[in-house]
Amino acid sequence: KEITKNRMLTMMAKLLPVYLLFSSVGAFQPHVSHHRVGTRLHDKDSPVEEYRNAVTNVLSNFMNNDSAMRVGDDGETAADPLGSIDFDTPKLAKMPIDKLAAKVDRELYEKEWFVTGNVNPSFFSSDFEFQDPDVKLKGIEEYARGVFKLFDQETSRAEIISTDVVSPDTMTVTWRLSGKVNIGPGLNIKPYICYSDLKIDDMGLICFQEDRFDIPGWDILLSALFPFLIGKVTASPAPAVEPRVFGASTSEGFASPFDKLFAMFK
Repeated sequence: KEITKNRMLTMMAKLLPVYLLFSSVGAFQPHVSHHRVGTRLHDKDSPVEEYRNAVTNVLSNFMNNDSAMRVGDDGETAADPLGSIDFDTPKLAKMPIDKLAAKVDRELYEKEWFVTGNVNPSFFSSDFEFQDPDVKLKGIEEYARGVFKLFDQETSRAEIISTDVVSPDTMTVTWRLSGKVNIGPGLNIKPYICYSDLKIDDMGLICFQEDRFDIPGWDILLSALFPFLIGKVTASPAPAVEPRVFGASTSEGFASPFDKLFAMFK
């Protein structure tokens, strides 16, 4: 019986990546830009992303494209959840990378756009590209809509730990991911640490983002399907993130010692 149980677990572990890929690649399907609330839009056929492994590439052919608007049971068109974002907003004026990093850090901390999709398009180049171990796509609107669709908006968190300048044209955001992904009935995410490398172009805008994780993909998958393995076969959850304090008078987004002192008495 024990051998049979082990074989079943092994088989399920092998099938899980296929199931997850089939269910999740639709989060990054093409979306038509320049949306308008209250109108119906049709997706274009030409893809804007590249799948970085063969399985994902094949399965993407079976995914349905989402329209910009959703039609409810009553036949009414629902408002665009990201309709308040002006994806054509003017771009931010060029500034030293340390000042840009401070602005990105503070706004990311407040908006958590790595899971909410609530981006500030003024930070991003029109040629922005994103990639992680599985998918590569172009366009900040495509990215925003992809993460909004993939992550459960009631439970998912992208808790920003730090934003550090690591080279003259690159900053790295360290953050803790937790919550659920919208796959099947919903899969819990064991909290783990992500590293987002943001590359800056000659205009001082974010032109490329690459995400890395502190645990391997098989660990993430096994922990989602078999939570009883967490801390035994798979790694323990990432520790909680301590709250940070941003001073209102510090335009660069970092708190002064006085801000931290005052926060103790709130």
